Amino acid sequence: MNPSAKVPRLPFFTRLKYALLAFVLQNFRVKPKVFFRAWKYYLSPPKIRPDIVKTYACRPHLPIRIFFPRSSKPTSNLPALFTIHGGGFVVGEPTHNESWNRTFADTHGMIVVALNYAKAPGSPFPGPVYDIEVLFVSALADPSIPIDPACVALAGWSTGGNLAVAASQLETVRPHLRALVPLYPVLDLGLDVAIKAQLRRYKTSLGGFRARAEDLLLEMTALFKWCYEPVGQEYRDPLLSPLYAAREALPKHVFVIGCELDLFRARSLAVRVETGRPGRARFHFEAKTADGGTYRWLLVPDAVHGFDGPYINEIAHDSEMTEDGLVLKRGKVIVMIGQWLLAGPLKKA
Repeated sequence: MNPSAKVPRLPFFTRLKYALLAFVLQNFRVKPKVFFRAWKYYLSPPKIRPDIVKTYACRPHLPIRIFFPRSSKPTSNLPALFTIHGGGFVVGEPTHNESWNRTFADTHGMIVVALNYAKAPGSPFPGPVYDIEVLFVSALADPSIPIDPACVALAGWSTGGNLAVAASQLETVRPHLRALVPLYPVLDLGLDVAIKAQLRRYKTSLGGFRARAEDLLLEMTALFKWCYEPVGQEYRDPLLSPLYAAREALPKHVFVIGCELDLFRARSLAVRVETGRPGRARFHFEAKTADGGTYRWLLVPDAVHGFDGPYINEIAHDSEMTEDGLVLKRGKVIVMIGQWLLAGPLKKA
């Protein structure tokens, strides 16, 4: 990519088409689901529900969801993981990862805070980055959430991973973070999706949804990019494409999790090359960084983008893929993340 590349202005009818698609997607696909899920929660609260749902004056329209470990009521400050949902910056909500957040809190005895952000195109870049910033700071200072301020980590899925790495660079956020955990993050918004599709690994031998000849995300990526990226914005802005963030601008401890069958996997791999250990194992390694931190890489085999969430599995209708990703591998990833945090970055002296 040209270092000076900027977001181009698309032809009028292309912009009109994307605007209509975004309107239909948000108002006729997403909002009805959110409405019915809210009523379902009200009439029959699920066991995975959060302990607190609250808003702050800084963003009264963006509720966050707080999960306390159910093993015991927190009587003292606990380590905390803040999470950010994905959805292409256009769709998605904190409830998307409800089961993951509840399982993580209960498994590791940690507080989990699911953050929120306004969606594009109504709130394009950099709006969501600053939504995450102010909600993170507000929750961290909230006395009703007993967080140990010395034991805080930030995680995010897909475009939520992008926002996690972006927000972690901000001066109001980075000093409070001990670790960063991006899960299959979208790190370089300037790389052409056609190139990403060519670099993506395909395994037709797996059969079912994972044997598709074309990545499902390929159809939606152009729409999501148009919604989020302002015309004239430089692609290499590290808040837009966090791949270009300086290492010293990030938390000292980073654990990147990728998916082998992912449109965005190739650029995630580029981050590990920057650690100076390009010859390490393809699926997993951990390395010390020059600043005394750690960089860990995990590539989940045979997994598609979003393997650990409900939506891709609802779309796929592939019971074998769901069993492999949502049931088996999601649980293992949750255990690995928690063990790494508590034995390393969040370990108390």
